Parts: sequence; structure tokens; C-alpha cells
Amino acid sequence: MESKDEIEAQIARVATGDRDAFQRLYSSVSAKLFGVLLRVLNDRAEAEDALQNVFVKIWHKAGSYRANGLSPMTWLITIARNEAIDRLRRRRRQGEGMDEAALVADASPGPEETVMQKSDRSRLLACFEELEAARAEAVRRAYLQGETYAELAERFDVPLNTMRTWLRRSLLKLRECLSR
Repeated sequence: MESKDEIEAQIARVATGDRDAFQRLYSSVSAKLFGVLLRVLNDRAEAEDALQNVFVKIWHKAGSYRANGLSPMTWLITIARNEAIDRLRRRRRQGEGMDEAALVADASPGPEETVMQKSDRSRLLACFEELEAARAEAVRRAYLQGETYAELAERFDVPLNTMRTWLRRSLLKLRECLSR
């Protein structure tokens, strides 16, 4: 995988319409983004389709990317995760009345974890251990399984604004832990 600076440079060139930079960016990050999509969607064909949409969005939104000291992968993974969550939500709306168990993403380790570098994975897991168990579970359900704030508030029996606060503070703690 290329360095943070190289990926940022590719995104900047993609913003100018540079197709070669887009191809290099695709080669550099597509496996990781596919892993994210596959983990959330739990369907290879749908993840492949979603990956195409993600790169169309990257092509169109590259000009809005701002280097902020964080990894550009954060921006790219956010686009992929949002695409996957949108698809899960559409799937739920279309499948009302169906067995809900078929719509829940598998919680077992998937391709995303095999694509992630081992050290990054262990650091992230260690940071999750620093969170209270309920809050770590809420973060996983929100950002990996696509549950809404309202669904999480009901599941954990807390007010909606409390759930928002839990998630925001948990993400800040994770970011702080990962930046150490």
C-alpha cells in the first residue's frame, strides 16, 4: 500500500481529472475498500457493485477532499462505509416482512480484517478494549452493521441524544487512542 502522502497526491490529481492517478488510486486502495464493503454487506456480488459506486463517488468528490493530518484512508473508507450502510438500509426497507435474521451482517471475522494490516488491527482492537463494553458494541453496530441511532437507542434502552453522545465520545476516544 502506498504512503499517506502518495494517496493524498493521487486524490489531488484525481480532482483535476487525471485518469492515470485514478487508476493508481484504485490499484492502491480498492482491496481495502472492498474488504470494508464485504464486511458490512456480507454479499460478494453486492460489495463488488458497491465498490464501483464508491469509485464513481471518489471521482466526483475528490475535489472536496481536504488533507487534515489524518490518513486519507479515513476519507476513502468513510465513503465506502456510507455506501454500504445506505445499501443495508435500502435492503431493510425493501425487505420488510422478511426474516430479519437474513439481513443482519455476520459478526464473525471477514475479509476486511484479513486485508487490514495485522498491527493496525491489533491497535484498533486494543483501543476498543479501552471503551466500555456497551459503547464499543454500539460503535460496531452503528459503523459496521449500519444500525441507526434510533435502533441503537432502543436496543441499549437509552434516550436518542444519549446514544448520539455515546457514539461521538467513543469515536473521539478511539481517534485519540489510535493517534498515540
